[in-house]
Amino acid sequence: MQASPELAIRMARAAFNRALAHADLAAIEAVLAPDVVLVAGTDSAVLVGRKAQLQAWKREFAAKGRTVYRRTPESVQVSPVVPIAFEHGRWQGVSMADGTEQASGSYTAKWRAIGGSWQIEAELYLTLA
Repeated sequence: MQASPELAIRMARAAFNRALAHADLAAIEAVLAPDVVLVAGTDSAVLVGRKAQLQAWKREFAAKGRTVYRRTPESVQVSPVVPIAFEHGRWQGVSMADGTEQASGSYTAKWRAIGGSWQIEAELYLTLA
């Protein structure tokens, strides 16, 4: 039995969160569309393409005082017309060293079903704390 699109997206998000926590670039790559776009919350840096995002995560994972990021979906809205969806939720960055929150806010992600799996096409972040 195949999962509903909403459940499949929530499962893909959970896998992405685990990949971030474990610094698993291969698992991150599997969730990102080839031309994915990320707009960061604090400085509005724009990362275009899977390769650029993987390079940024590789640097983040190697950083002294690493921060672990987690996205928590609050809603997933699936289009009834085309295989796309919007996910809205909260994000949080926590220090790996001591567990203190470094930053947090809201995010929106656009997903697309590509080759039988849901992949992130775009993410926008708003830093609130």
